[in-house]
Amino acid sequence: MSDSKDSIPLKTFPIPMSLDDKIQIEDFVSRNSSKKIVVVQGLGFVGAVMSLVCANTRKDEYAVIGVDLAKKESLWKIKSINEGSFPLVAEDPKIELFFQNTIEKGNFYATYDHYAYSFADIIIVDVNLDVKKDLAENFSLSGFSTNLDNFKNAISVIGAYCKEEALILVETTVPPGTCLNVVQPTIQQEFIKRNIAMDSIKIGHSYERVMPGPEYVDSICNYPRVFAGIDEKSEKAVELFLKTIIDTKKCELTCLESTTASEMAKVLENSFRATNIAFAVEWSRFAEEAGVNLYEIVNAIRARKTHANLMFPNIGVGGYCLTKDPLLASWSRKHFFKSKEELAMSVNSVSINDQMPVFAYERLKQVFGSIERMRVSFLGVSYRGDVGDTRFTPVESLVRLVQSDNANVKFHDPYVSYWQELSCRVESDIDEVFYPFPDLVIISTAHSEYKNSEFIDKILAISPSKIFDAVGLFSEEQIKHLRAKHDISVLGRGDIN
Repeated sequence: MSDSKDSIPLKTFPIPMSLDDKIQIEDFVSRNSSKKIVVVQGLGFVGAVMSLVCANTRKDEYAVIGVDLAKKESLWKIKSINEGSFPLVAEDPKIELFFQNTIEKGNFYATYDHYAYSFADIIIVDVNLDVKKDLAENFSLSGFSTNLDNFKNAISVIGAYCKEEALILVETTVPPGTCLNVVQPTIQQEFIKRNIAMDSIKIGHSYERVMPGPEYVDSICNYPRVFAGIDEKSEKAVELFLKTIIDTKKCELTCLESTTASEMAKVLENSFRATNIAFAVEWSRFAEEAGVNLYEIVNAIRARKTHANLMFPNIGVGGYCLTKDPLLASWSRKHFFKSKEELAMSVNSVSINDQMPVFAYERLKQVFGSIERMRVSFLGVSYRGDVGDTRFTPVESLVRLVQSDNANVKFHDPYVSYWQELSCRVESDIDEVFYPFPDLVIISTAHSEYKNSEFIDKILAISPSKIFDAVGLFSEEQIKHLRAKHDISVLGRGDIN
């Protein structure tokens, strides 16, 4: 999924001249007077699609208002939604289907005006919470920090406007303890200003498990959910709401004993995966030194059901969760719970994963020698296969390392046409990156398109080149065919070429 309709720079979208949206909000609420109002705070990769899911429930009980910041980076999304064009491009056909349904029903509106919170029966918090990393030259983690000010400000706005009986449901991945240490006291401070008691407000946490790709919607409404509330009435309210958007015949709802437990579940889940990946990195380097094929070894081990989730080596970890969630957990341990110890293994996994592009770059030069001034074609810029999400993609780090050798780089990706972070064009036509013939082709994202026979024929049609498969994409048979013409090396395999 990419974060614009055509993956083009945000600055090309006009910014509305007026910030007075109250009349439109009141009109929207009036036209949907028979429905409960859900306000989703944040229209990013999670919030925008969560809005669609809420607006397309089986019983059609909600009208949804999406709220984002009055900034260039988000105003275009608001404008796009209200003009009938969903701002996120997805491989999941349900995205566009759900959006068209909201247009027909007139039950989805987007705004920047905080006034919307005053109508909400349910408020879902889907705002970003970033971690600032301090990285050494080799990308190892030398320190990190988490600033909750923006998150707290977002909660303050809710408290300043919301109805006293509203349900506030936090989906944002937060440090464990945030609902009790930040959300609840912040709402209480705002209620004191408004001379409102906290008796009827309901606060809960239920983290999203969004999986970009062809099953994006199903990852929200047909996937097991964990939830909790700050008290019994909050817990019941969260459960009641989740049952309206999630098909509990297909997946379970699990209630944990506290919001802290629910918050911890998300960061533990992602810390486990990040550590699993870091483990594979370490062993991939050993396999290369020992001259063995780690993919073959992992496949043999995966035959045991207890070891089926052992990871393959890769170019690196990207996306919004695995790159930071272990750090949120460690930060929480020291700041909320006053421990003198960090979660050392989890933090180290992030550091190892951040260095994976460096390991890939070093292996690339070990195998092929100098890449000075080479014509290099990168195939794939998103952080994982078959999605158009470039947030924190490890490909960016590898690209910068290759560019440091004065290489002439080109990019291809079937899901991304503009790489926002690097402010550059990405080709959708493979011929554009294959001609003139590249000296080096780097398979940097495991898109399914790159595995098909037509694509292999395209590679075989170019002049003899060096091919570096940094994601273990090709099968043994494909490697054999490619080696008939090209020098090919696969990250994590001990055979040099």
